[in-house]
Amino acid sequence: MSPFPDEDQSPPHDDGAVTLRGRVERITYQNPDNHFTIARLHTEPEGHRVSVLGHLLISGPGESLEVTGHWERHPRYGAQLKVSHYQVLLPDTVDGVRRYLASGVIRGIGPKLVERLVRHFGADLLKVIEQQPQQLADVHGIGAQTAALIAEGWKAHHGARQLMQFLQDNGLKAAYCGRILKTLGEDAVALLQEDPYCAVDELPGIGFVIADTIARNQGLPAEDPRRIRACIGHLLDQAANEGHVFLPEKQLLAQSHDLFGIDAEALAGVVDGMARDYDIHVSPANDADGRRLYRMALYDAERGLADRLNAMLTLPLPPPEVSPEDITATVIRRLAIQLSPAQQAVIQGALSHRVAVITGGPGTGKTTLIRALHTVFHATGQTVCLAAPTGRAARRLSEVTRRPAATLHKLLGYNPVAGGFEKDQDNPIDADVFIIDEASMVDTLLMAHYLKAVPLTSVLILVGDVFQLPSVGPGNVLQDIIASERPAVFHLREVFRQADESPIVHNAHRVRDGQRPDLSTDFAKDILSPFHFIEVRRTGDAVRTIMDLCAHWIPDQYGLDAVSDIQVLTPVHKGEAGTINLNRKLQALLNPGPRQGPAGFQPGDKVMHLRNNYSKDVFNGDIGRVTTVMDERERLTVDFDGREVGYDFADLDELTLAYAISVHKSQGSEYPAVVLPLLTQHFVMLQRNLLYTAMTRGQKLVVIVGSRRAMDIALKNDRPKQRLSGLRRRLAVSGFGGSWDQ
Repeated sequence: MSPFPDEDQSPPHDDGAVTLRGRVERITYQNPDNHFTIARLHTEPEGHRVSVLGHLLISGPGESLEVTGHWERHPRYGAQLKVSHYQVLLPDTVDGVRRYLASGVIRGIGPKLVERLVRHFGADLLKVIEQQPQQLADVHGIGAQTAALIAEGWKAHHGARQLMQFLQDNGLKAAYCGRILKTLGEDAVALLQEDPYCAVDELPGIGFVIADTIARNQGLPAEDPRRIRACIGHLLDQAANEGHVFLPEKQLLAQSHDLFGIDAEALAGVVDGMARDYDIHVSPANDADGRRLYRMALYDAERGLADRLNAMLTLPLPPPEVSPEDITATVIRRLAIQLSPAQQAVIQGALSHRVAVITGGPGTGKTTLIRALHTVFHATGQTVCLAAPTGRAARRLSEVTRRPAATLHKLLGYNPVAGGFEKDQDNPIDADVFIIDEASMVDTLLMAHYLKAVPLTSVLILVGDVFQLPSVGPGNVLQDIIASERPAVFHLREVFRQADESPIVHNAHRVRDGQRPDLSTDFAKDILSPFHFIEVRRTGDAVRTIMDLCAHWIPDQYGLDAVSDIQVLTPVHKGEAGTINLNRKLQALLNPGPRQGPAGFQPGDKVMHLRNNYSKDVFNGDIGRVTTVMDERERLTVDFDGREVGYDFADLDELTLAYAISVHKSQGSEYPAVVLPLLTQHFVMLQRNLLYTAMTRGQKLVVIVGSRRAMDIALKNDRPKQRLSGLRRRLAVSGFGGSWDQ
């Protein structure tokens, strides 16, 4: 029986794997990050043309492959072979070598150079390149430098293939290949064979899974100390990714046993050894969960943050030299703003405390107070430093205050050579007053770094909305500071008249109080009000509605740009209404056309930067537009609010499409229009503060597409997962002259 399905037939239904040999005719698609490839294979000797897909490291048309996989039928493209294993078949004839090198397997070898090399070495050329590359210099026109470049290109290419084969042999995803190569280099296989657990710290998130699989295949005992150390680090890092600063030892023991089969006694001994080596910090037991285990960086940050705040709080602040009357007159004269009695009281109180917190929901005047405080401090001759955790939040702060504002990272001054911040207690930021807006977004590590650079004798004012989602990074800094009852805290509850007229603000406060938003529909069904709810029951209907909103309804009725001004926010990444699928559909709808080359992007695409990159001066959550894609140089550029930043294709794991982003990633930003799918399929993520955060991102328009039942689930769920942090207790205990731990 032929292994090939007929054109009008479904692929065979047996579970037997199919092995084919052939030459690559065309690469239809290739992802440079994980090497997922769709290609057309001309089989030999049958002469069939078949589509193959899988994680394949192919240089270009002309390469010969042996692929093993199973047939599957695509509703549009028909029968395809999903590849589970493959190997490149190196040619052993002159014509084969010529075709192979002409495929682009080694960068920099053009057709003319290939011809000269083949004429000189014949079918032995590939053996010479791999084993005796210095002989290449014997060919006319090739010097020692070119010969070395060819050898390096060959080593890099086949090092990648060797790694992919190594991963396949160990039952690991070939998709890991690109990230491992980028991190460990061409000698990745040798390094992983020598010590698999070297990958744990180098590849956060996936390192332990890779290392543990390889180590177990090599026969390493389950309770080898290296494995246990790596397991502890992996679980602590996983906890930090979930927002926790530490893990109780009892919980760590349970997870280590349940997930990885590690005995409690063996783990306890390694914990003590890691503590002695200062790899982790172990705090004394103070409750039923036993000791608390920290990564050293997070322990130092939490303790340093508490010590710094407590030191500032112990220093008396001279009484303010301005009276309430002076404050009112100054604000009216310079800002033309009439402050309410409550706002005047907040300003007077903030002037009387070295550390103060101002918190409140949308429309309660937080921005007005920042402007007024800046004006009053400036009028008294003090220098004020305005900051926010993200670039967008800093730009918005600068726009509303008409004063310079910067990100915390920018103020700290990252030094890429030294690998740290230039500003600290020995080289502080030069200012008298420090005001941080959107302080709920600041995690433990960043706040600790920032307060090191804030002089102890200065004034610190934190402004934020504690009801929003907590920071993406570990900790719950603003809420812990408020809960400690150490600094002065000013709660803003009055919603001012002009803000109260906004249905977005009105409904956000209803959600904050656990009440269903006003979903009355006294307007025409096809006319969007500033706060609009469109009820749908099926996920597919929600997706189609979102497409129509972004492409037609909102641009037509509000005159907004479909890409720049409309932001789709969603609680989840996977599923029909998750970021992955919505981005794919919105990209095809709003920026159609063939994706250029392996990058997967084209000019005009809306993208988000995923991690802090100090050398590029681009940070987690920054959104921009792709301006150019240069396949020949393997590089693209992105415009971030008027500043162009270049990316090599090897760095594209730092970018993702941003037509749709998670609600968490939207914190600190505001958009003219927000569209939010809210469905019962999102059950795990349906929380009141998530709905509230999404709604408060919209300036002119918020459209919720989903079901009333999903909304009710979110409103009732006012118990978000508790983050494990010791900051509140460190502040409260130290306030009474005690010490929580050493």
